[in-house]
Amino acid sequence: MPSGWKLHPDSRDRLLALFPPRYARTVASHVTRTVEARPGDPLPPAIHHARVVGHIDDPMGVEALVVALDGSTARPDGGTWHITWSLAEDRAARDSNAALAQGAWKPRDGGRIDLIPAVW
Repeated sequence: MPSGWKLHPDSRDRLLALFPPRYARTVASHVTRTVEARPGDPLPPAIHHARVVGHIDDPMGVEALVVALDGSTARPDGGTWHITWSLAEDRAARDSNAALAQGAWKPRDGGRIDLIPAVW
């Protein structure tokens, strides 16, 4: 079960207005920290400074917003912190990682966002 931070509903609504989803399935829900959290693991730490700083649109159906957590877009595993924004019907949220690894994201200022530590 994944853990990370859920996007606060007010932040989500504001971002949906700024970045209308391009593909059929809107995700726009979270930033993943760990894909395989175990029962009893602590919640992720609170994030005091989170901003949307970029956008990527894979022409094959993956759209994501790049997030800076406490000033950094770099995840500990070498990936990029992001929110999967929208997907074509045949794509999965995990495809955002490959899109970010293979293509350059464009700087976009989505402003400050509120994130809530969670396990789902």
